[in-house]
Amino acid sequence: MTREKSDFWVGLFILLGIVALVFLALRAGNMSSFTFAPTYQVTAYFDNVGGLKVRAPIKSSGVVVGRVATISFDNQRFQATVTMDIEDAYQFPADSSASILTSGLLGEQYIGLTPGGEDQTLTQTKQIQFTQSAVVLEELISKFLYSSAAKEGSTESGPAK
Repeated sequence: MTREKSDFWVGLFILLGIVALVFLALRAGNMSSFTFAPTYQVTAYFDNVGGLKVRAPIKSSGVVVGRVATISFDNQRFQATVTMDIEDAYQFPADSSASILTSGLLGEQYIGLTPGGEDQTLTQTKQIQFTQSAVVLEELISKFLYSSAAKEGSTESGPAK
């Protein structure tokens, strides 16, 4: 093998390694699903979005049907506004509901869409009326602890015998 030929193969191997590293970095950063499929935007208001992030998946029946585009705060409603990009291939009834769910016990948060029964479908700039906010683990623990303490306090201060 000549020197030029071996240099070519080494360069090609390094180039393939760089492409593989870029692919893994995009995959780890949840950015691998850059799609150029046409989408439509819908909005939903939530009392608490928890740890939901931009580019988080939107799933229906476990299938990714879109991504979260923006998360902002509405000063008039005092709620979080989530704008979602849903692929045109997936049409949902106008009375569909959106919930913020968690993958596993402490996994990433995503939006779960549950289809409704209406004949009209969600279209560009429509709003999802029925929403369920994120469940915050710290709030659940504090409610459990306070309710346990209240039960103990009520049994101790019960009628004396």
